[in-house]
Amino acid sequence: MRETIDLPIGVFDSGFGGLTVLSSLVEQMPNEDFVYLGDTARAPYGPLSIAEVRANALEGLDHLVSFRVKALVIACNSASSAVLRDARERYDVPITEVVLPAASRAVAATRNARVGVIATESTINSRSYEDAFAIAPRITLTTQACPRFVEFVERGVTGGDELLAVAEEYLESMKKAQVDTLILGCTHYPLLSGVIGYVLGNSVTLVSSAETCASSTYAQLTQANLLRHQPREATHTFLTTGDAGNFHGIGRRLLGGLVTNATTVDIQKEKDNVPAGHV
Repeated sequence: MRETIDLPIGVFDSGFGGLTVLSSLVEQMPNEDFVYLGDTARAPYGPLSIAEVRANALEGLDHLVSFRVKALVIACNSASSAVLRDARERYDVPITEVVLPAASRAVAATRNARVGVIATESTINSRSYEDAFAIAPRITLTTQACPRFVEFVERGVTGGDELLAVAEEYLESMKKAQVDTLILGCTHYPLLSGVIGYVLGNSVTLVSSAETCASSTYAQLTQANLLRHQPREATHTFLTTGDAGNFHGIGRRLLGGLVTNATTVDIQKEKDNVPAGHV
């Protein structure tokens, strides 16, 4: 058990959005080592088919497994929607994701039973949030794809007139539906919570899938007795399938000192050499 506790936690995302999950994970579990992989070379996942997202995500998760991680965090709504069931059959470590924890938090938070979800096209098309809310039939759910939000975040843009205009257009359906709780159903979107909150107003509660995913991960690792409890200097390793310098630059611009370095990996080339399945 001691050897397993000492292993890192693997975090997978299509690009930079999962850094919001990592930030929450580090805040809640500061003594843990993390290995983060962002598939920026093939991002964004939103416009891709479910089959394409599944194939890409499994390649990424397989690569993380090669680091002998003690847990996997799928820090991407599109990937969670496409690959969660496969991942839980494929790997014998605790796996957390972003959809169900966010849905549960929204059910608890809403006052008028009107909940909105903004997400990528692939997440909306998968109907994963409709499935997640099936256990709460009293909830009226309104969903909206917001594909351009990811483009802004991937460029490191979190404000300005152009973004505000796009946000006004995307969020009009939420205003009409009179939602009082909005799930930010893409891990890029918490980085735009300022403009989203400005457009919708203070009466709407924003639920971050990043924060709820981190809380779910903490709970699962606590139940499995896999958490480090002694204060220590933890390590954070950043991998990207794209340009390492670009990842480092945008990561630091978005989240400050959390991203200290990055290394480019070719998971497509290496996948045949990575044993899928067990750690």
